[in-house]
This record gives sequence, C-alpha cells and structure tokens, in this order.
Amino acid sequence: MTKSRSDLKKIIMDTRTLPTLPNVINKLNSLSDNEKSSVQEMARIVSSDQVLSARILRLANSPSYGFYRVSTISNAMILLGVNVVKSLALSSSIFAIMEKDSIGLWEHSLGVGAAANLIANKLGLPECEEIATAGLLHDIGKVIITIKCSEAEKDILKLAHERQIYILEAEREIIDTDHAEIGGWLSKSWFLPDKLSEPIAFHHDVAKSKNHHIKTAVVHIADVLICASGFGNSGESFVPPIQKIAWDTLNLNEQLLAELINEIEDRLVEVKAFCLEMIND
Repeated sequence: MTKSRSDLKKIIMDTRTLPTLPNVINKLNSLSDNEKSSVQEMARIVSSDQVLSARILRLANSPSYGFYRVSTISNAMILLGVNVVKSLALSSSIFAIMEKDSIGLWEHSLGVGAAANLIANKLGLPECEEIATAGLLHDIGKVIITIKCSEAEKDILKLAHERQIYILEAEREIIDTDHAEIGGWLSKSWFLPDKLSEPIAFHHDVAKSKNHHIKTAVVHIADVLICASGFGNSGESFVPPIQKIAWDTLNLNEQLLAELINEIEDRLVEVKAFCLEMIND
C-alpha cells in the first residue's frame, strides 16, 4: 500500500531514515550557527573526512560552478560560501545513489546546476553559486521517492506514461505529494536556508515562492531548458512550458533566450565530459 502523505513527510523529516549522512555535518551545523566561527575552523572539520572532502572538491570543480581550480575545502568555502559547501556535504551520500542507479537523473541535475549558474551570471544576479546549488539539488525529491517509495515510483511512471501526463501530476495522484515538495521537506530537515529550499520546493510553481522569487525563476527556466535540450533524463516524456511568471520575473526576451540556449549547449559539452569522468572513476 502506498504511504500516506503524512507518513511520507514524517519519514522525510526524520533524517535517520535517509542514507547515512557524514558525521561531520552536526559539527558543521554548530559552527555555521556560531558567528565567531571562522571559515578555517569549518574547513578543518570538513577536511577531517577525506572521502567527503574529495567529493565536495569534485563537485566544486564541476561545470555547475565554473571555477575548475578549487583545490582545498577552505578555498571552496571562500569561493562558493559555507551554505553551498554544507549543501554539497549533505547531498554527497544521495548523489552517490544517483550516480549508481540513476545516471540520467544525475546528468540532468548537473545540467540544471550548470544552466542555472550560466543564467544567473548572464543576468548579473548575486549569489550565482547558491543558485547553481539549488539547480543541482532541484530534483533531490525524485531520489527520495526512489529510495523510500520504490513500488509507488513504478506506479507513478506507469501512470505518467499511460495518461501522457507530467511526472509531477502522477506523483500527486499516487502519493498525494510530489518530488518538489519532498525536496523542500528534505532541505528543511537538513536546515538549509530558504534561498536554497524555496527554489527546490517551487521550481515547478514559481508563483508560490515568496522570498526568493528570482532564484526560483532561474532554477525553473534552467530545468525547462535542460529538459528541452534532451540532456540527461528527468523522467519526463515531454518538455514543460516556461511559466510566464518566471519569464516576466527575469525580464527575458526571445533574443536573450536564444543566447542562453547557445551558451548552455556549449556548457553541456563540459558537463557530459564531467559526468563520464565521474562514472568511469
């Protein structure tokens, strides 16, 4: 029997039911809440876990961020910010599952992260790295559905295919919630800031984003453009439309969109090479 919405939310909010998170996270959370803590102190905590450090550095040097020269955790914290490094640390175990069992979704997520970063830079927005991170994590709820609701996931995919509807609609019908809302629950259980959790929770419904409307609009547009490019596999059979509210929020026009599409296509060549590297290691 499919888990009820309330049961599923309890599972998501209880981090003990999720893949094991690195032990350094509690320490990192405590330090990041303390204004007197230095970047060097936090970097030392993260660096104490060599596997985690390697993974964060790998992602920090991915096309989603465009630095390619991040060589230490303290360097990553300075360039990307503590929230981004914390997000990558928290996500590391779930990304490991994506790489092994859902390569298409992993590629799609990296593509959206890279596209979100490119769009944010093109529009001259602040906090491009955090926007890229929200893009990278936007479909994390789909991974949780795979982990926690594997039987329901089969029903979701079957329903979406049979009725030719979006995955989101099928999820709502089968489990009375959807991957975006689950991603929002998860980000709150991880104590991520609203500027990351809102774009994750509302990337399919930009109007619901109240405090971080622009970031959410960027992630929405990035998601649609990556779906349209055919890069990776989000699970959708067809491309969702760009929401007018997102288009208007970012003051987009046809010429700017054409430029973005060309630049994203170039960036995806790098993302594909990065994905192949990760998979073949």
